[in-house]
Amino acid sequence: MKHEIGYGKHEISFYRAHATPLSGVEAIAESSFTGRSNLLLAGVATMDVLGDNFLPAYTEGDNTDVVATDTMKNFVYAMALEYTGATTEGLAAFLARRFLDTYQHVRGVRVRIEESPFRDLSDKLLAPAGGDRGMASVELSREGVVDVECGRLDMRLIKLTGSAFAAFQRDRYTTLPEVQDRPLHVYLGVRWRYRDPEPALAGTAAGLVPSEQVRDLVTHTFDDFVSMSIQHLVHEMGVRLLERFSALAEVSFDAQNRLWDTSGVSEDDPQVRVFSDPKPAHGHIALRLQR
Repeated sequence: MKHEIGYGKHEISFYRAHATPLSGVEAIAESSFTGRSNLLLAGVATMDVLGDNFLPAYTEGDNTDVVATDTMKNFVYAMALEYTGATTEGLAAFLARRFLDTYQHVRGVRVRIEESPFRDLSDKLLAPAGGDRGMASVELSREGVVDVECGRLDMRLIKLTGSAFAAFQRDRYTTLPEVQDRPLHVYLGVRWRYRDPEPALAGTAAGLVPSEQVRDLVTHTFDDFVSMSIQHLVHEMGVRLLERFSALAEVSFDAQNRLWDTSGVSEDDPQVRVFSDPKPAHGHIALRLQR
């Protein structure tokens, strides 16, 4: 019988705050480079431990090697307090490495952090930023880094003109009209892997591709590029990301077509239209580009 062992604690929310902004050249440089606040590092962490040595807990009820998931939660809080950096990527790596250092019998660990973004209103006042957010996932074993994936999640972009969808296959089931210019509403997740992840995991500006910069380039591409389909659009986004950021080995996209339904068009000016939310069914487009 084959098996794959893993268990952990999920949805560990944390808010690591500084009563005063981080000082020092490194902290200032990080904030300027990433656009992330030095007042508050907040997110939701997931921690999973890996290894066949946990099999007796499943087959025999032997918990000798089991680190309680409640312990994992408390460990995340303790390490968030100790961490002196300002990046989600650095914190994920710090948590994973310290966990392996602390629990010598654990053979592997995977830490994923999704940022909870805030914006600074003053040097002591913040507000939830909402919208898209950064993500970092780090998996380590006793032998070293197994996998690092970073991303920008839940981007929602609406372009009122400059997108088309025509000349697609048609048959008796096709009712969708061809359009040379349409509004386009997409939900978009972007993920990437590094050629060498270690500089990014160090938690400093050197070697890091900030998710905010990925978001800005993706947004500019959507605005600038006249696409013939969402497939055409995400391919162009991927090509530009790999050209712009030499540290990246691959980029991938998870896109949803959430185009609104047209509910009314002005008789005086066809450019004036009223839209409504579409049915739950939506198109899904995926793409992975590697060097």
